[in-house]
Amino acid sequence: MSIIKTQNLTYLYSTGTPFEIAAIKDVNIEIEQGELVGIIGHTGSGKSTLIQHLNGLLKPTYGKVYIDGQDIWEDKDTIKSVRFKVGLCFQYPEYQLFEETVYKDIAFGPKNMGLDYSEIHRRVHDAASHVGLSEAHLSKSPFDLSGGEKRRAAIAGVMAMQPKVLILDEPTSGLDPKGRDTILNMIKNYRDSTKSTVLIVSHSMEDIAKLATKVLVLNESSVAMYGTVDEIFSKSEEIIQMGLDVPPITRVFMGLAKHGVNVSGQIYTLEQGKVELSKLFAGKCTQGVEGT
Repeated sequence: MSIIKTQNLTYLYSTGTPFEIAAIKDVNIEIEQGELVGIIGHTGSGKSTLIQHLNGLLKPTYGKVYIDGQDIWEDKDTIKSVRFKVGLCFQYPEYQLFEETVYKDIAFGPKNMGLDYSEIHRRVHDAASHVGLSEAHLSKSPFDLSGGEKRRAAIAGVMAMQPKVLILDEPTSGLDPKGRDTILNMIKNYRDSTKSTVLIVSHSMEDIAKLATKVLVLNESSVAMYGTVDEIFSKSEEIIQMGLDVPPITRVFMGLAKHGVNVSGQIYTLEQGKVELSKLFAGKCTQGVEGT
């Protein structure tokens, strides 16, 4: 059974006025437990509106959202429990840090869940471990941390609630390359160790290509594509026509293939590019030896 399902999910702004507009319309998706889904789309395509529906921050104008097979708007108790099942981490979550210590900030969510001290303590340390924060970090003020550490502490606060679904909106935005790689590795390790479902909204196609098992493409407030990384990025021309970009390495290999170089046009990461070039040069070296 899918962990997330939407049926004809539609959300209208300025309903009943001449300015009525659909932020998302007729969104029908099913996401299986344990998937790591990258959500991509140009500005205004509905990415943020969609993810805010998945934990009940927004109520559909039409349609339904199911988490674990349950309509999240069935009753008040359901919607409350959903907000613990689906953890949403907004862009620049470090701006939401406010407690005296990092420990207290991470403990805020579990405390509001009504858990006892020992369980809260365990969850804080587990979450800190997932994001690479030490015991020394936990006793510090969050405002004494570096930018990357603040970001990780804020994400740990959502992880500590142990949601079945973790949603991250542009988790690497504004970070330097080292900080970005740290966050991406952290997300991958978290998903691998917890088997949780993770959704990432990102403008970085390379990040999505590295991490995701599935890709959801939104265009003009609707689902344009949903499938595996290979299925989606093999349609690079269609993606570009939507006003989106593909990873720079993909453009390089698409260009090489068009100019008759014997390489795959379906290369999405630097690692894949290195392997493909190694094959190409190995073949040329073999031909050179045979021709002598």
